Amino acid sequence: MPRPGTKLPSTARFACPPDAAPHSAARLLPGSCSGSTDCGGPAMTVVMGRRRCAHWMLLLFCCLLLTSPSHGRRHHRPADAFVGAYGINYGRIANNLPSTDKVVELLRKSKIRNVKIYNEDHTVLDAFKGTGLNLVIAVHNGLLNAFAANESVAIDWLNENVQPYISQTRIVGITVGNEVLGGDPSLAAPLVGAVKNMYDGLKKLHLDDKIELFTPHSEAVFATSYPPSACVFKEEVMVYMKPLLDLFSRIGSPFYVNAYPFLAYLTDPGQIDINYALFQPNPGVVDPNTSLHYDNMFDAQIDAAYAALQAAGYNDMEVRVAETGWASSGDQNQAGASVANARTYNYNLRKRLFLRKGTPLKPKIPVKAYIFALFNENLKNGDPTEKHYGLFNPDGRISYDIGYSGLLPSSAPASLLSVKEMRAWGWIAHYLAAVILSIFFF
Repeated sequence: MPRPGTKLPSTARFACPPDAAPHSAARLLPGSCSGSTDCGGPAMTVVMGRRRCAHWMLLLFCCLLLTSPSHGRRHHRPADAFVGAYGINYGRIANNLPSTDKVVELLRKSKIRNVKIYNEDHTVLDAFKGTGLNLVIAVHNGLLNAFAANESVAIDWLNENVQPYISQTRIVGITVGNEVLGGDPSLAAPLVGAVKNMYDGLKKLHLDDKIELFTPHSEAVFATSYPPSACVFKEEVMVYMKPLLDLFSRIGSPFYVNAYPFLAYLTDPGQIDINYALFQPNPGVVDPNTSLHYDNMFDAQIDAAYAALQAAGYNDMEVRVAETGWASSGDQNQAGASVANARTYNYNLRKRLFLRKGTPLKPKIPVKAYIFALFNENLKNGDPTEKHYGLFNPDGRISYDIGYSGLLPSSAPASLLSVKEMRAWGWIAHYLAAVILSIFFF
């Protein structure tokens, strides 16, 4: 305790643990005064006490780091369709893909735990039995009218495609439709009815606390997305978006958006810095309304979705990415579609997701994303780039190296950082904490 007549500043009096009173701490430090010897009076007592407090605070910080669970051991909510931050879209519009058993082998070898498909293919459901992989299945757009017309259709679908499998296959999510709003106007109203009937079906079968329900949206639902803070939903979309958001807000489902910096760059390569789209060094963009700085377009697209939700009154809804990727090939006039750019984008994206950090607007909410796609799909229609988004070729070889090895050897250039090294970053804080602890206390 301080000597009679000495009054310490409040910060000195309350910053220390109860058993580390400033004056006694000063006496116990090596080289400090002992007994009745006066070694500088109250000022020295405060200094030594503060030093002792700093040691206690550092000890507490290091202990928290050393005892915190690693990313791989985190538990997730039963109805959370996403573990970690990285997932993959397993599209199957091709006639040369490996068997589903080989796909499971590839996913396990690559340590990809979150998988999303675009239908309810039973060969996939069977192959995923007992694997522990998280699987999201889908009600495709062609079924929306039938689902909206009668709740029994949704229940029949669940009884056929979920109930027989869920005890062994980790079906953790169902998507209803894909990029409907802002796309086909004739399916907008059926989408709302289909989602409602699917949720009612999940409740009746007691699956609503096991399976997450959502519908992915394209950027076409937004009236504007630049700057991110100015993003709002289109008026004609909001008529159907609001009942969906009301339901998802009530049941805790995230808002899923398909975010493609590649497509934005493709539409305006003269105005968009490709380095900004590829997570490469660049000056970045400052949102004039929030003063937030963005060094990549991916984060800006996510925060634009957050801004639209906030403007609509849904401040607490999480945004996740249902699709993102970069085409490795296309027509000659399709700027940016190359193996080099696809590798750069997917490598940097994967590294960014491994950090489990948020966006400038929502720094405390880690970004989660499904990459598009697992394989190149040779039967896809439409834009030529659609066939060339795969991280892997149909034979299981990597399309380009971002840290995966594939099922067969490949001549693709080596990645800058291996998967093992990426995972090792999670332990650096623990190691540094141990070093600091040994320096200061041992």
